[in-house]
Amino acid sequence: MTTASSTGLSRRALLGAFAATTLTAAPTYSKAAGLLRGAGDIRRIAMFSGRTGEMIDMIYWIEGKYITDALKEVNHFMRDWRVDRGIDIDTRTIDIMAASHTLLDVGEPYTLLSGYRSPETNAMLRARSRGVAKNSLHMKGQAADLRLKHRSVSQVAKAASACHAGGVGRYSGSNFTHMDCGPVRSWGG
Repeated sequence: MTTASSTGLSRRALLGAFAATTLTAAPTYSKAAGLLRGAGDIRRIAMFSGRTGEMIDMIYWIEGKYITDALKEVNHFMRDWRVDRGIDIDTRTIDIMAASHTLLDVGEPYTLLSGYRSPETNAMLRARSRGVAKNSLHMKGQAADLRLKHRSVSQVAKAASACHAGGVGRYSGSNFTHMDCGPVRSWGG
């Protein structure tokens, strides 16, 4: 009989390997005062970027701890592609995105339209659109603009709002939902 200790694998490594090959759904969340607390042993995030052609689908939290290497990948994925710069994305935002995705019960990844924005990019976008905030939480790595092909903006926004954990913006005309870890609020239609 082979044991984890005889093969040099820790329980954490075995769980990580299992989690990486198994689709696991966390339970439904009614209130997010403890967003994703007690959500089981893993948390997963899946996104696609049409801007860069990149995709991630990974476990970023296991057994009560964030996985540093996974968060580095999320940070890189959510970088400002226009200037190829990123920062640490606030884990609360990642958790809101993951919880909303779970509530939506879909297998498809989010399409990420905007994660981190450099001040230069934010100023450029602000000059083009009145819908871009001067002090956008995107510049702090605390916001994401997301889309799902098989769920409406309204459905995605309702799931994010159910988390009671941050701001939710509906941009139906542009077909995306904004999620952030700032104060609880909502806007748009």
